[in-house]
Amino acid sequence: MPKPRKSLISLDVTPHYHCVSRCVRRTFLCGTDALTGRSYEHRRGWVEQRLLELPRHFAIEVSAYAVMSNHTHLVLHINAQQAAAWSTTEVIERWHGLFSGHPLTHRFLTRIIHKKGRTSFNQLI
Repeated sequence: MPKPRKSLISLDVTPHYHCVSRCVRRTFLCGTDALTGRSYEHRRGWVEQRLLELPRHFAIEVSAYAVMSNHTHLVLHINAQQAAAWSTTEVIERWHGLFSGHPLTHRFLTRIIHKKGRTSFNQLI
């Protein structure tokens, strides 16, 4: 049975984690499929570029990585002090640097939700 992340990751034990992500059903992330002869090598650059972009948006450092034909390996270092120093606004802005976001987070950032005074993000949820 799956366990929640908070029970799998403990920064008190170590800030370094080895993460693996695999493709399923004989799909290829990159490389050449021996059965069909189709090349997916063009994806390797995309994956590497995205992996190396992560530290600009999250409180992590990519210590090492390997992009294989059907899976990736990452060794990440989590910078807890950096993450703790971020405000809610900075966390949302960093998330929007990679993803389009949710209408609620956009409203929070543009301050449309303020009718009287200042409303906190936690009050919106």
